[in-house]
Amino acid sequence: MAEPRIVVPQRPRPPWYASLILSLQRRKYGRELEPARLWSRLPRAFVMLTLLYRALDRTSSPIDPGLRALVQVRVSQVNWCAFCVDLNGAAALERFVAPEKLAALGEFERSPFYVERERAALAYAEGMTDPARGVDDALFERLRANHTEHQILELTALIAFQNLSSKFNAALTVPAQGFCKLPVPPARER
Repeated sequence: MAEPRIVVPQRPRPPWYASLILSLQRRKYGRELEPARLWSRLPRAFVMLTLLYRALDRTSSPIDPGLRALVQVRVSQVNWCAFCVDLNGAAALERFVAPEKLAALGEFERSPFYVERERAALAYAEGMTDPARGVDDALFERLRANHTEHQILELTALIAFQNLSSKFNAALTVPAQGFCKLPVPPARER
């Protein structure tokens, strides 16, 4: 496993508003998340990112919680973000995604665990994430056949957010923190 490229010193503490987010993480996870510690060095951006994520990952979202988590894991896999696969994989399991379904995520197009609505969203996530794939008219029509325009907007925002997060973490080699007991795909050869 690669070492993190930037290590966050224990002190000085960030401003109170960033410290509040870190405190909430300690309460929820028993420790601060490594990406949050990094983002806390840019406290205004950290707060804005946190607010954006909370706006996207809410109970009133028109996208099923399990599908949101699966989309986030798939984007993280495509971006080779071990931390994001770990945390979002645990979130998927907490949102009642079956372990077998999560394990088959890399093969979602052929897996019997996935329905077309999920396959369309996951294919869209891959297209948005991988410029070599892209989002062509056929893919967008497939998405439109399975989701409302509002759902597509929310899904697009969630995928864009997860791309930002997973690319940030992957570039800085933020390691997994042991949240998900399922195996993380091996890191690609560099």
